[in-house]
Parts: sequence; C-alpha cells; structure tokens
Amino acid sequence: MSAPAERPAQPRVEVSAIPAARDGDAAPASSASLGTVAPRRAYPWHLLPFVATVLYVAAVLLAADTAVLDLVKYALYLTLALTLPGTLVYRALRRTPHSLLDDLAMGTAVGLVLELPAWTLVSVLDVRGALWAWPLIVVALFAGVPGLRRHFRPHYEKTAPLGFSWAVGGAVAFFTTYLSSTFLQRNPILPTSDDTRQYLDLAYQLSLAGEAKHQFPLHVPQVAGEPLFYHWFGYAHMASSSMIGGIDLPVVALRLAIPFLCALAILLTAVVGWRISGRALVGAVAAALFFVVGETNFTDPVTMPFGTQSSFVIWHGMSMIYSWVLLIALIGVVCGLLTGAFGRGGFVLAFLLLVASSGAKASSLPVVAVALLVTFLVVLVARRRIPWTPLWLGVLTGAAQLFAMGVLFRFQAYGVTPEPLWSFERFWTPPDGPMWLAVLPVWFAFLVNMQLRAAGIVPLLWLRRGRLDPAQVFLLAGGIGGPFIYLMVKQPGDGNQYFTRAGFTFAVLLSAWGYAMVFDRAKLSRTARIFLGVETLAFAVVLVLAQFELAGPAQASAPPRVLDPLLPLLRWSLGLAALGLVVAALWPVLSRWWPALRGRGGVVALSAILVVGAPGLIMDMRKSERFSNGGAYATVPLPKSRVDAARWVRDHSAPSDVLATNVHCVNTPTDGYCDPRSFWLSAYAERRVLVEGWAFAPRVSEAGSWAFWDPDLLARNDAAFTTPSAESLAAFRARDGVRWLVVDRLVGAESPELEALANLRWSDGRMFVYELR
Repeated sequence: MSAPAERPAQPRVEVSAIPAARDGDAAPASSASLGTVAPRRAYPWHLLPFVATVLYVAAVLLAADTAVLDLVKYALYLTLALTLPGTLVYRALRRTPHSLLDDLAMGTAVGLVLELPAWTLVSVLDVRGALWAWPLIVVALFAGVPGLRRHFRPHYEKTAPLGFSWAVGGAVAFFTTYLSSTFLQRNPILPTSDDTRQYLDLAYQLSLAGEAKHQFPLHVPQVAGEPLFYHWFGYAHMASSSMIGGIDLPVVALRLAIPFLCALAILLTAVVGWRISGRALVGAVAAALFFVVGETNFTDPVTMPFGTQSSFVIWHGMSMIYSWVLLIALIGVVCGLLTGAFGRGGFVLAFLLLVASSGAKASSLPVVAVALLVTFLVVLVARRRIPWTPLWLGVLTGAAQLFAMGVLFRFQAYGVTPEPLWSFERFWTPPDGPMWLAVLPVWFAFLVNMQLRAAGIVPLLWLRRGRLDPAQVFLLAGGIGGPFIYLMVKQPGDGNQYFTRAGFTFAVLLSAWGYAMVFDRAKLSRTARIFLGVETLAFAVVLVLAQFELAGPAQASAPPRVLDPLLPLLRWSLGLAALGLVVAALWPVLSRWWPALRGRGGVVALSAILVVGAPGLIMDMRKSERFSNGGAYATVPLPKSRVDAARWVRDHSAPSDVLATNVHCVNTPTDGYCDPRSFWLSAYAERRVLVEGWAFAPRVSEAGSWAFWDPDLLARNDAAFTTPSAESLAAFRARDGVRWLVVDRLVGAESPELEALANLRWSDGRMFVYELR
C-alpha cells in the first residue's frame, strides 16, 4: 500500500496588516520565462542543470588535489546525514509544500541545525563515536510512525523552471570558480615545503574545528583552560563532518566545507526568493546579485574601503557563510509565517534557526531583531491591532539572543561599543576644512561600493507606492537595519562590518523582487528578453575589460588626502552616471527610431545598474593570481616541518593531552614586539596548547592589546624549554597538565638538559617533540 500523497494546504494569511498593492501593469509571464512554474511532470532534462553543476564542482575540487574517496565520503555525509533527516523534519513542520528544490535546500539547512544538539549530546556524554547514529534515529522515527511516513513521498504542484535551474547552477559554478582561484588553488591541504605560506586565519579556524572534534565545552585551543566566548557553531559542523564522514579535518576545512556551504547559500537564496515572491525570477536574480555580482570598485588590485560583502570574507572566515545559510533559511521561514504559508510548525522551525544563528555569527540576530521590531510597528500602525506573528517571532528572537549573550558569549562584547559613524571617520576632512565636502562623497561612495546591488528596492517602493506587505517590510527593515547598526557602533578590528553583511541577505531578496516588478512592466517578448540578457551580459563584459585595461591602484597624493582611497570609485561612478544620463537623454530619440524600446528604459537601466559591480569578484580573482602562494591577502609561514610535527603528536597522543611549545609569534620578536597569531600547533595537532598564540582570545579583544594577560604562566611555559629541571618539569605536568613539548629550533634551541629529563619521541632536524616522564 503506497503512502498517501501530501496535499498542499490553502495559504492562510495571518498578518495582512498592510493592504497589498497591485504590482502596476505587471503582465503575465510566458511559459518560457523564469517567473513561471513548469508543468508538474519532470522530464529527464530538468536534471541536467543539477548534474552539470555537481560534476563541475567535483572537477574543481579534484583539480585542487581533493582525493576522490574524500569527495565520495563527503557527498554521502551530506546526503545521508544532513539532507535526508533535515528534509524529513522540514516537511513535517512546514505546512504548504512548494517544490522538491525548496524541500531539499531548506531541509539541508535544518539538517545543519539538528546536527548541533546531536553533536552536543555525544560530546557531553563523551561518546563521539556514536554521532553517526543521529540521522539514522531521525529516519527510523519517520519510517516507524505512520503519521510521519508520508513525508518520504510528498506531492508537489511545482517544478523548478529549466531557466531558473540553469541560472542557479551557473551561479554555483561561477562562485566555485572564484573560490578555486582565490582559496582552493592558493592554500594546499597540507604544506608542501618549509616555504609554504597560508592566510593567517585559516589555521585558527582549523584549530577551532579540532577543539570541537575532541573537547566540550570549547576553550581557546591556543591557551589551554581559557574559555571560548565565540560564535563557534560552524566549527562544530566541520568537526561533525570529519567525525561522521571519516575525513581528515584539514580536507574538510580547506577543501569541502566552504564550497558546499556556498553552493547551499546560493540555492537557498534562489528558493527563498522564489517562495516568498511567487516568482522564480526573483530567486535567480537574488542569487546572482549575491554571488556573481561583486562589490563596486574601480581599482586594480581591488581595494575594500568599507569592507566587502561576498568577496574574500566567505573563505577567510567560514563562520560568515555558515551563518548566511542559516539566516537565509530563517528569512524564508519568517516571511512564510508573515504571509501564512507556514502553520504552527513554522514557529518551531524559526526557533531552531534562531538558536542556531545565535552561535553561528553574533551579527545575525541583532539585524533580525531590528527587522521584526520595525515590521511589528508598521503593521501595528497600519492595522491598529496587535500583529501577533511578528510579536511572537520577536519574543523567540529575544530568547535566542539572550541565550547567545549569556551562555555562548558570557556578555563579552569583543570591543563593540556605540560610536556613530566611527567607520567613516577615517575619510573625514581635517577640522579646518568644510566637513560637508567630505561627508557627501563618503556617503555616496559607501552606497555605490556596498549597496548598489540593492538598487532594485527603489522601484519596488515606487511601484507599490510604499504599500508593502509584511514580508516586504521585514526584508526592507533588515536590509536597512544591517548597515544602520554598522554605522552606529565601533569594533576595533572592523568587526562591525558583519552587520552590513547580515543585512545584505535581506536587501538582495527585496532588490530582486523589485527587479522582477520592473521586468514584468516592460512586457518583453521572448526575443526582447533574450536581447536584454545579451545586452546586460555584454555591458558586464565591457566593464570587466575596461577595468583590466584602465583601472589602477588607489594611489595617494602627496601630501596624502583623506579621500584618496575613494577617488577611483568616485571618478568612475561619476563617469558611468554621466554615460547613463546621456543614454537617458537619447532614449526618446532611440525609441522613435526603434519602437521596441518604448517602455523598456526602466528595465534596461536597472539591469545596467545592478551589474555595475560585475568586475568585483573577477578583479579579486585576478589579484590572487598575481600573488605568490597563499593568495592576495595577509599570509604567514606554515612550514611543512611544523605541520609534520603537529600531526605526529595528533597521531600519538590522547585528545585530552596538553602541549607546550616555544613558538608564540609569527614574526621574529624585535624590541619586545610579538605578533601572537601563531595557531599551527593547535590546528594540526588537534590538541590544546598551554600557551601558543593568544591574539584571538576574547580577553585580548576586550583589552585592545596583544600583551599576554598571565606573564607567570608564559614564564613557566618558556622555562620548561630554556631552564628545565626534574622538579620543575614534574610540577609543570602536575600543575598545568602538559605532557608534550614541541620545539622549533629555528625559533630557539631548547636546553641541552631537556633530552635527559624527557623522552625525545620525534625529530626531523628542525622540529623536536619531547614527552614528559
């Protein structure tokens, strides 16, 4: 007897606080457009975009020295331990089925959430070898309970349009190519020589994943016993990937996790855009704006005066892309609750995603809270009665934020303090100059550089006369709230940029929605749509070639002026704006000569504006290709001999063992200055180190100084290498728990007495590993 088909429920509008306005003269899209739903029957060629994309991503990873077996094991892990159980739970909690693509994408995000309590449980009980059982338990539950069994065979009314699938697959392929150029090809899985260099944060990320793989609760791996008050959930995911998949942790961290999370974020952006707007075109455009079009900049090498949205930041800190996956899924659920597409199960989904987001990135929930608060107030004023859905969502958000602040971060602020426009102060004119001459260019540069891809919001507001539905209010508030928080607070390491990045997830969805409205009003024929696509692509190519030939470095004048970093951006922006005005002035003449252009100026102009940043990611790729090993960003030495020593210790020690080393700095200390960003030992040994590099410890961020806070501990650590004795080493092991000493003789030779007092277990002539007796 077959399982009953899942019938879609009729949508119920819970919050229709604001009268929905008609989208102007939107014409119905033809059956070939991205905005329509394909017939219910799925033909074999509908699988071609998926198959082609998977094969391309696999080829890129294989070209980056990923082993075939690791790739197969990771694919099985994703399918069986994330997507399958997560999809079943998502189907049980969401009310209205949308499409198979929606279920799989959202289900995989839910699988990431469910993985966290499973990892926590096995870590607390110290039965980490049983982590593989959690997806099996979920699947068995759904197979054994008759009421849940139907979720194995749902029924869908919608199939992803073929054009949508190819567009999303193309976005995944493009961004995977970007990752290959800037990240995968620049950072070997393991160093190949003592001259290898690596981006400085990658070893720190690997150390956190190693900590999550073996320890609970998590501490700072480089300072044994120092609590870690940090958003570490993404590293628990990497640890789970290694534990369940049986994959070496560096392979997960440096090859597999980031491309997978990026592909999932692209897919989620597309399906959430499709679901909340009812237009597949919205999802495809949002995915392109997020992961194909880059920041607007006109320098070579590319510069980042206000930070970056998608380039660089995704691979330099995987917590960013991990948090985006959860945040995009959360946006989809919240919008579904606001429009009635989700029932009570949607609140469960929202709470799960809120709690997971709280420990994924500290910048996510404040932006969500602002967006929900504004939505609540706007709907309250419009309807003059309490809108319960945003209110209850706000309560859940507050609970998740309180959990993060109290449990995960222990009310550590990492140096974040209120200081309006601190991020712009570096560009202000000197006090004796008229400030408005700097203020206007800086604001203009910020909007063009970081927010131009949100330009589609403007026509949406215009066409709807400001009468937005609650989901659109939520997206607008989040898109503005992120940059607003960024501008209102200070973080010494520019960490306030992450609020802008969180808000960007809202902005691209609403911008793509506005683009779809302008597109519909143009009433383009099939030929006209093809012409628009070719024209937009050609404009993007011209921009890329122009920057290859004409863009140069952001050179400072003599004497330097505060606006020098922004001048290339300002000059090129004004030049393109002037070109746009010329075309706009000539458009009536061109329309009389070619009637097909009439009424299409808006969609042509908006298409051009949205792709002005098309060179951004490509210029970043070009920058990376012109720099030596490690890519185009700050690198530190990662000698093969050090990693060999660390991995030997990993293979011959217990996870509870503590190490000590004589290496604390990435530089050779001069005049007492030490750059304490040394993380290689804890990263590749997957063990805690008594004192390694302490630069990223929470109390360092709070103090704003790289000075180590416990000089006595540091002195005991160093004395074990320079002036050891039988008594001091015995006390060292008893008091500090150290069992292994790892020496790099290029940093400093150990005392000759050490070999008589401890067992020399491994050496390659440079690195020496001693075991205390």
